[in-house]
Amino acid sequence: MSFQLTILGSSSATPTSQRNPTAQYLTIHDRHFLIDCGEGTQMQLRKYKLKFTRINHIFISHLHGDHYLGLQGLLSSLHLLGCTQDIHLYCPKPLKEIIDLQLLHSDTHLKYSLKYHFLNTSEKELIFEDDKVLVESIPLNHRIPCCGFIFKEKPGLLSIRKEMIEFHSISTKDILRIKKGEDYHTKEGKVIKNKVLTYPAESLRSYAFCSDTCYDERILPHIKKVSLLYHEATFLKNLEKRALETFHSTAEQAAIIAKKAQVDKLLIGHFSARYKDLKPLLDESKTVFKNTELACEGLVVEL
Repeated sequence: MSFQLTILGSSSATPTSQRNPTAQYLTIHDRHFLIDCGEGTQMQLRKYKLKFTRINHIFISHLHGDHYLGLQGLLSSLHLLGCTQDIHLYCPKPLKEIIDLQLLHSDTHLKYSLKYHFLNTSEKELIFEDDKVLVESIPLNHRIPCCGFIFKEKPGLLSIRKEMIEFHSISTKDILRIKKGEDYHTKEGKVIKNKVLTYPAESLRSYAFCSDTCYDERILPHIKKVSLLYHEATFLKNLEKRALETFHSTAEQAAIIAKKAQVDKLLIGHFSARYKDLKPLLDESKTVFKNTELACEGLVVEL
């Protein structure tokens, strides 16, 4: 089953002719999630041929404009396209006031319901769960209240070896128990261990989205050993002081976090508009954490 991330925007506060503000599209087992929604996000969704009418869960990390100013336009387009399914919005509480005000003064009555889930920016919380996926929010250290998000695949049923079914004449009822992880008890009272009867379980995939934040090791326990980490890298090391002043990170600091958290792969983004060439940011990160990639527009990462 798919676990795929598409980058829609990689710029920081100011967009450029080549880079849009932060937005990402994540699909996990046919669940369609939008993470942040900077200006122009719906145009990026169209550009990369992503069916945004399938999105029904939107996560907004914080209320700096480069992370949510595209939301009202997207919500309006979903309304005009006849969307009727509920849209779940995971966001800071003041965003409801902002959206309500715009709907009021445009005399817009959405064809669908907006279901708000307000974020706790003080501690880690489970904010979404179904039979395939769970999503947690984690507090980040930014100038205003800000959350990161961790998307985790949940274990499914195990695959049982067909030859074992035949050899032990296992009933349909017992097959389901084995797929759920139970051992098998034969009629003679012998216990056959589950690992003998089934194929090894596939590794569970996970994605951590660390939006705007200064260097802060308090996130390490939350993101430890995730399959893919996105961490902002607004500046190069020579502007580390500026990064601290604005509660942002350098490419080197993002790499240090990735290394200490023992993640499999690192994506860096949220690049300052001052950088026309992003290679120095990538090079700086790779000196610390080799498996780094730039989170540039149009990049698709399949886990």
